Amino acid sequence: MDADYRPFHPNPSKPGFTPPPGAVDAHCHVFGPAARFPYAPTRKYTPCDAPKEKLFALRDHLGFTRNVIVQASCHGSNNDALIDALRSGGELARGVAVVAPDISDTELKAMHAAGVRAVRFNFVKRLVDVAPKTEQLEIAKRIAKLGWHVVVYLEAADLEELTPFLLQLPTTVVIDHMGRPDVAKGVDHEDFQSFINLMQGNDKFWTKVSCPERLSLTGPDYGDVVPFGQTLVERFPDRVLWGTDWPHPNMNSHMPDDGTLVDVIPKIATTPDAQQALLVDNPMRLYWA
Repeated sequence: MDADYRPFHPNPSKPGFTPPPGAVDAHCHVFGPAARFPYAPTRKYTPCDAPKEKLFALRDHLGFTRNVIVQASCHGSNNDALIDALRSGGELARGVAVVAPDISDTELKAMHAAGVRAVRFNFVKRLVDVAPKTEQLEIAKRIAKLGWHVVVYLEAADLEELTPFLLQLPTTVVIDHMGRPDVAKGVDHEDFQSFINLMQGNDKFWTKVSCPERLSLTGPDYGDVVPFGQTLVERFPDRVLWGTDWPHPNMNSHMPDDGTLVDVIPKIATTPDAQQALLVDNPMRLYWA
């Protein structure tokens, strides 16, 4: 583990908010354990081990039923740890993989059988060496045949440059963490309005109203991030997802209490219907249908 890496919260609180039955944590990770699933030699950070057993225990503790596990960049395109977690989770788990352009159709079909339903394209340069868009587009065309979608991790400053590429993708596109807005600018700033316009202009775009801990300038209770999530839930109620982002890789400011993160949900999804859509109906339609 990197000397400056913050391990996940050892004793998260029990949230005051009770998720509806069948709730899905639609963005979380497994790391290692490195002794069994070594980290990629090309990784840009080395995390603490965060194995499937810890993830599933957290799911139960927080009152959730299912997980969507996203391949972490520290494992590169070796999805062994992800596939192992999916097989252990059975029908309670689905996955988002990172794949190399030379992956075979046989390998893709085996991943589908294990529960993978998407690939992730990461455009955050401090975390990965970004793959050529021509390669990514070919991957997207191939996985579209399996009914998969694309998950995209980007930062707000890169949205304008990436929009033409995103529009080319032949699948549903899920944008992580609200496109990482600069919350200091507020929801009415043209940057966030550009993100809203992208969502409004094409219903293939979804987003995760997650990671207030990464975006907040004030820290818990993340009140400065709430208006962003609330706006997206209200505007696009059938195209939003939520996840913990456990075990919170590359956090610089603080390590969040996952119980506190869950208690943000009723602030952004303020009615039972909105909570049902965000936590159950939308992820079930996207990952389990």
